[in-house]
Amino acid sequence: MASSSPSPAKGSPKSLSGLAPFLRPYRTQIVLAVVFLVLAAATTLVFPIALRSLIDGGLANPDKGAQTMALREHFVALFAVAVALGLFSAARFYTVSWLGERVTADLRNAVYAHVLRQSPVFFETTQTGEVLSRLTADTTLVQTVVGSSLSMGLRNAVMGVGALSILVWTNPYVMVQVLGILVLVVLPSMWFGRRVRKLSRASQDRVADSSAIAAEVLNAIPVVQSYTAEAREAARFDASTDSAFRTAVRRTRARSVLVAFIIIATSAALLWGLYQGTQAVLRGDITAGHLGQTVVYVIILASAAAVLGEVYGDLLRAAGATERLMELLHARPVIVSPAQPAQAPVPAAGSALSLEGVGFHYPSRPGTPALRDFDLRIAPGETVALVGSSGAGKSTVFQLLLRYYDPQSGRITLDGTPLAALSLEALRARIGLVPQDAVIFSASALENIRYGRPDASVEEVHAAARAAFADGFLRALPEGYDTFLGERGVRLSGGQRQRIAIARAMLKNPPLLLLDEATSALDAESERMVQAALESAMTGRTTLVIAHRLATVQKADRIVVLDHGGIVEQGTHAALVAQNGVYARLAALQFAAEPQPA
Repeated sequence: MASSSPSPAKGSPKSLSGLAPFLRPYRTQIVLAVVFLVLAAATTLVFPIALRSLIDGGLANPDKGAQTMALREHFVALFAVAVALGLFSAARFYTVSWLGERVTADLRNAVYAHVLRQSPVFFETTQTGEVLSRLTADTTLVQTVVGSSLSMGLRNAVMGVGALSILVWTNPYVMVQVLGILVLVVLPSMWFGRRVRKLSRASQDRVADSSAIAAEVLNAIPVVQSYTAEAREAARFDASTDSAFRTAVRRTRARSVLVAFIIIATSAALLWGLYQGTQAVLRGDITAGHLGQTVVYVIILASAAAVLGEVYGDLLRAAGATERLMELLHARPVIVSPAQPAQAPVPAAGSALSLEGVGFHYPSRPGTPALRDFDLRIAPGETVALVGSSGAGKSTVFQLLLRYYDPQSGRITLDGTPLAALSLEALRARIGLVPQDAVIFSASALENIRYGRPDASVEEVHAAARAAFADGFLRALPEGYDTFLGERGVRLSGGQRQRIAIARAMLKNPPLLLLDEATSALDAESERMVQAALESAMTGRTTLVIAHRLATVQKADRIVVLDHGGIVEQGTHAALVAQNGVYARLAALQFAAEPQPA
């Protein structure tokens, strides 16, 4: 997948720069978050100063009455600091959490919408389960960083820098030594972090592999169970999740070592500074309050270093997740609408179609032509059937007409306009498709039929269902047209699903109708009813029919016989039978094996 701009190093925190376009619309919220973050950090840094005043100004006063009053004032000041810290922290938490949720939702929506626009060649190399993993697991990691870890990291960075600055200012000689030791801590941490980055990316890839296996198997559960392959598939998924677990353990082990090293080394350096401070009190160079202040700042600095170590690990994981999401967003569809699409009027009757010298091979099979020197002209309102053995090129014609692919040679025009000159929306709005495997969405029957025309009225939906002979069984459902049909229409028979798909195409009312074995899942009685409905639907529009069962296409205006990507015969049923060629042999085999419809 190509990117339009140079990408940062794999797994580098710089990969998070890909989130910039999603953060940019929320500048106000980001500014507020930063303000609350700085105020919360500054309030925390004020606390040790108030503590020093309490020790030196309150406890050190020899007058007991004055000491009591001073202590009250100092404790009130400390409580005020605590209240301010609580309010600023709450405001920071809300603002940052809102930002994380909003950015994650926008990112998930953008990736999903972008994937929906990809050409079929994209899905030849990318598994659906992997895309789902990126939409869920990877966006959750990004949400963790944007909505929590990044804020914690910035807050602790501000507190750490503030504490370190005050410590250097109040104890310059000792803290210069500590800073020198901290530099020696940072360099090995950066080197060791590279391994954590690589393992983070590998761990996310293994999780995506498991998701891909699960999505594939769950979509084919009837086949899996019919072959009693549940145990095998469970074992395959178990092996994949075990691989993901082992990779995650290696990542966690490396990250744990990194965090332990940072905490131990940083604490050792800071304890050295604290030891020097106690020696200074004993020498009388500083007060006890000064030492108390130093202790709290040392604790703040050590805590900040520990949190930053944790946050850095989160950033590395989120960087890998962002990388994977950006790969999806930077994937460019092979088939796109032209910059200035042609404005071709939609014909009132059927469309005119022309394929001239079309040559095409699928990207995954460059050495095998699916169509070669293919010439076919179809007049408006004509019904043409495409027949031939499997692999002859019938479905390829449909895929080219819908511009799922573009031919490598030749040209295709619809109503005199090249397909490539039309926008994809305008082209596909002119075409109604009834696939062999009817697609039913997890929605009501009404919404399934209305899918092609979301603005259609209930009456129009009912009319389309009656025309497809689906009205009877739909009204017999528990809630009629409002009945939820289940995932992929599991509550319906194959013939019922097919009739809903036919009703959906009829409701769309396009000038070009593509029927891919539209009656293949119907029983003999339903087939006769739907065939009559289809013949009525074909009136006034151009229709292309793919059929293996030749009994369903005998009434077509023309039958085109394909073989190895080329046209070998064409004509009416009677004329082709009289030629005694390929079609006649196919017809003889089929009609001898099954009775012809009345």
